[in-house]
Amino acid sequence: MIQRGDTLPDCTFQLLTNEGMKNPTTDELFAGKKVVLFAVPGAFTPTCSEEHLPGYVTLADKLKAKGVDSIICLAVNDAFVMTAWGKTHNAEELIMLADGDGTFTKAIGLDMDTGSFGGVRSQRYAMLVDDGRVTQLNVEPPKTFEVSKAEAMLALL
Repeated sequence: MIQRGDTLPDCTFQLLTNEGMKNPTTDELFAGKKVVLFAVPGAFTPTCSEEHLPGYVTLADKLKAKGVDSIICLAVNDAFVMTAWGKTHNAEELIMLADGDGTFTKAIGLDMDTGSFGGVRSQRYAMLVDDGRVTQLNVEPPKTFEVSKAEAMLALL
């Protein structure tokens, strides 16, 4: 599993924008920037939709006021689902990033297999990344939601 001090692996993601489908790389998203990256097990799922994503939408301005350049919400879902989920929750200030086949999630060791429920998904976590290097990593134990909340990340800044 990735640890504090580690550099994020080189990966390519999917991002649906107003200009169409883009495939940003780790370097394009994180190089020279301070980024809060939080991951959820799945878009449109209860805790993710009712608490996790809305917390970051609500606190986006406060996080950015503390020097965060971008806030990325990641899930092992496709870019169309991530975009629709972001629109549903007015997440215009966030980057709704798709890790469609879980390449990034597996590379950092934060994947989990939910079996027939959804297959490979991401564990719930939040990290602070400075110029591609993990400076803080908060991974939730199963069935909890405390350390990856927007409020918890804001308190670290």
